[in-house]
Amino acid sequence: MLLHTVQTGETMFSIARLYGVPAKNLIADNGILTPERLPVGMVLLIPRPPVTHTVSPGETLYAIARRYGVSLRTLWRNNLFLKGGTDLMPGDVLFIDVEKEPIGAFSVGGYVYPYVRQPVLEQTMSLISGIMPFTYGFRPDGSLLPLNDSTIIDTAFRYSVSPVMHLSTLTENGNFSTALAEGLLADASAQQALTENLLTELRRKGYYALDVDFEFLGAKNAQAYAAFLARLRERLNGEGFPVLAALAPKTSDTQPGTLYEGHDYAAIGEAVNSVLLMTYEWGYTYGPPMAVSPIQPVRRVVEYALTRIPAGKIFLGISNYGYNFTLPYVQGLSEAESLSIEEAIRLAGEKGAEIRYDEQVEAPFFVYTENGEEHRVWFEDVRSLSSRLRLLPEYGLRGALYWNFDRPNPQNLSLINQLLYPTSFNLW
Repeated sequence: MLLHTVQTGETMFSIARLYGVPAKNLIADNGILTPERLPVGMVLLIPRPPVTHTVSPGETLYAIARRYGVSLRTLWRNNLFLKGGTDLMPGDVLFIDVEKEPIGAFSVGGYVYPYVRQPVLEQTMSLISGIMPFTYGFRPDGSLLPLNDSTIIDTAFRYSVSPVMHLSTLTENGNFSTALAEGLLADASAQQALTENLLTELRRKGYYALDVDFEFLGAKNAQAYAAFLARLRERLNGEGFPVLAALAPKTSDTQPGTLYEGHDYAAIGEAVNSVLLMTYEWGYTYGPPMAVSPIQPVRRVVEYALTRIPAGKIFLGISNYGYNFTLPYVQGLSEAESLSIEEAIRLAGEKGAEIRYDEQVEAPFFVYTENGEEHRVWFEDVRSLSSRLRLLPEYGLRGALYWNFDRPNPQNLSLINQLLYPTSFNLW
């Protein structure tokens, strides 16, 4: 994998000339919003295309794919400037193939809200195999709160991506409800109604599987929750639908806190087909400045999970965003701004900040001062994302799920293309 660290005075165009690749492709592959103002220290993923094609007037993407015997999906994966579409301009240089360093074949998916922008969704779909519209809720009687997911599902089908129905205890006011979960877990008839309503929706919408995410349950609900998941799996598996459950990032059986105590890793791992480790949010909106997914805590969660759950059932959670923290941090008052990877890079360029890389946590960051206040921005780049994806073969995990794909991060998509063999989404 060829990486380039931006030095003082370099531009995207001078770097493109250095490596002999079109600037348009390099900009698209790395998600650069301001190519004229690259931040020093930014790391670029440099594509190495052994076969290219320069588009002539009147040529179509379909004809070019047939000429070289490749699929449209391959061209979309190798040419992110296409954004999953077919529009071409004369003079565009298409990468028919790109040199890769694959680490294996793994299921890769992620979450999106219904308001995800269509171009972002389409560009992402060509690089993943599973998508989770976020989120269906439910009422105390087991009826479902509707979700405007039709566009996401239709897009998934067009790109041969498996849509996965997501169920959570998130209420209409946007909070996870412990009371709602407790009511369901204590009411067998509501559980049965919810299960049948889920089956109806899974069939009607053409979903592949169900993803369950009940949070902040506390210890008193742990066993009832695992038992509910086991019953849900038994019913849904019988109809051909696998079940996945999200797990708080624990490192021991006795980790305190309502978020952690409600998730019994061994019991839930036995109850469902697959699990997601939510290995992110160490750095978060109301917390002190730190990396979102520092590598050592991520490793500790994975290593604990492997003592309770077979590796082949485990999906690793990967963060696809960053935070802008204002210093000094004041507990209870400070509130960090969430931002996309593209926005973080653009901000570094605007502020003239140098991007540095913390080797201990394996994450990039930069600092700047505005209106007398110091800011520290932690985010992800090709290095940090690569270090987490490489945990998949190291620990023998099933795959990775991103939170989330709402905001564009083409550099991550380029990384997936270089590291992972395309494969279908499999929760069984």
